[in-house]
Amino acid sequence: MARLPAVDPTVPQTPFKRSLTRFVLSKPGTWLYVHVSSRVDPWLIRSTGGRVDSSFGAAPVVLLTVRGARSGIERTVPLWYFTDGEDVIVIASSFGRPRYPAWYHNLKANPEATLYRRGARGRYTAQEVEGPERERLYALATQLYSGYSVYQDRVTGIRHVPVMRLTPID
Repeated sequence: MARLPAVDPTVPQTPFKRSLTRFVLSKPGTWLYVHVSSRVDPWLIRSTGGRVDSSFGAAPVVLLTVRGARSGIERTVPLWYFTDGEDVIVIASSFGRPRYPAWYHNLKANPEATLYRRGARGRYTAQEVEGPERERLYALATQLYSGYSVYQDRVTGIRHVPVMRLTPID
């Protein structure tokens, strides 16, 4: 099994990535990502063998494939991620919308998933991170993409923003 490329969330963002972040946080940017990029990116990433990261490029993208909680059908979704050692960390922010993303419910029901990035594919098992470890990882996530702090503020009092750790299955 190939390991996914490591992503260090503490690497400072370039001015270009900061401007992309501002765009993604805008209403048109969020709409474009939710309704267009999330549907185009899996095809784009697969068809280019991962040479093209995503249609946005604001953060590193991994394709998560997980079996549906109710349907049992495998679903693939592009997610921004970073690594913590060998583990992959993803944030179930759903752009700060009040409902949890479907992939989060699917991972909770079926924690085994496949991740793909830049030609590397592997099987992982997911677990929600809580407590001080969640806080540490969420702080790292906001270094990767400052929008996560905005999303946290949007859902305060409505729901929490889950942090998921995906550990490789050997």
